[in-house]
Amino acid sequence: MNSCIRDVIQGTNVTIYNFVNLYGCKIGDNSKIGSFVEMQRGSEIGKCCKVSSHSFICEGVIIGNNVFIGHGVIFTNDKYPKVYDSTWEPLQTIVEDNVSIGSGAVILPEISIGENSVIGAGSVVTKDVLQNTIVIGNPARFYKYVTDER
Repeated sequence: MNSCIRDVIQGTNVTIYNFVNLYGCKIGDNSKIGSFVEMQRGSEIGKCCKVSSHSFICEGVIIGNNVFIGHGVIFTNDKYPKVYDSTWEPLQTIVEDNVSIGSGAVILPEISIGENSVIGAGSVVTKDVLQNTIVIGNPARFYKYVTDER
């Protein structure tokens, strides 16, 4: 197993697959971390979450309970990245409970994704997502309420 798992606080019954890079993060009970996932220092996922392969959860990202992260989802924590800035601090992103984020989505920093919301595959989320809504596209925009007929 070629993984780097260092200083991780993990709950019970956590499943971690091969080829991951996890350091200084927290993983809640009954969560699953897929192959080729990176979770940076200070990131957190709650209980009963699934993070699919090739996803990146950077410093400053806090994920609630019962959250699904599809394949290749990328979180960011800097609006204006530079090669070197000694005053840089990561921006926080909050994902509330019962959220589903489709494969290939990109989540920009300093936003909140509301409870029970759905982010469509390939969407680029640039602003807050209200609870119980489905957003799609680039930039992600309101599509419909989760409670609407499918």
